[in-house]
Amino acid sequence: MVSGEEAYLSLCNYILKNGNKKEDRTNTGTISVFGHQMRFDLNKGFPLLTTKKVPFRLVASELLWFIKGDTNIRYLLENNNNIWNEWAFERWVKSADYTGPDMSDFGNRAQKDPAFKELYITQMEYFKEKILTDESFAKLYGELGAVYGKQWRKWETTRGETIDQLKEVIASIRNNPDSRRHIVSAWNPEDVPHMALPPCHTLFQFYIADGKLSCQLYQRSADVFLGVPFNIASYALLTHLIAHECGLEVGEFVHTLGDAHIYSNHIAQVKTQLSREVKSQPQLFLNKEKKSIFDFELEDFELKNYNPHPAIKAPIAV
Repeated sequence: MVSGEEAYLSLCNYILKNGNKKEDRTNTGTISVFGHQMRFDLNKGFPLLTTKKVPFRLVASELLWFIKGDTNIRYLLENNNNIWNEWAFERWVKSADYTGPDMSDFGNRAQKDPAFKELYITQMEYFKEKILTDESFAKLYGELGAVYGKQWRKWETTRGETIDQLKEVIASIRNNPDSRRHIVSAWNPEDVPHMALPPCHTLFQFYIADGKLSCQLYQRSADVFLGVPFNIASYALLTHLIAHECGLEVGEFVHTLGDAHIYSNHIAQVKTQLSREVKSQPQLFLNKEKKSIFDFELEDFELKNYNPHPAIKAPIAV
């Protein structure tokens, strides 16, 4: 079986050759396949793609945001991470409080209309500044609803109790390593209507063998060019963190995809990426003085020998 970055590139090739043309909620259009699996041996290096630069700092700050149980983009903006801005921004421009220029369908319009793009950038910069400087505005419009952090750390039951799934799965790994119930779910059907974006990476499970911790993720919807490289790195990092806390080595990250798609406005970028040679994977180093996953901050991660090809820009579909 092809593994590592070659497995990712093989998926890209397969979608381009065999994908089904489909419409989607963003009105962008995709080519997609259903059901695919990739494997990454975490002992062979950290699986951050090398055929294009993937910003590790953004991957790490987003994962820490999930781990903290946070659902407000203010923490992300404080760490110069803009990857969730559009979903919060969309809530604001659709609200009765918004009085600026029409921002309907801003994602598609900004790609086609340079004059509108300037308006959009101005409004987005104003929005970000308000989130960072106005606490009441941030509480109202920086909030994304019951997204990943909420489900991982404060899943609400029908009895009004909360479940810290992340703490419980770590305890389960420590105390009952052979269990088949080392599972965390982000898909809470009751909360889905109240999320800015229902979880794409919906469920993950851990497996321990030979003193090594492996993780399998089921991802219902996979934006293969923009999102999947982040998801691979994020869950690899999560596996390293939990293995460190539990005194285990790392094993594999297994990535199982439902609807794996390339957006129609990413096809040229994918072809550029496929024309590049794979380079050696970088190495990840954790601050060994930190014992708990919940104590880590950005400065506790070090990535060495990451020498990727240049980044490839592409628009995000909202």
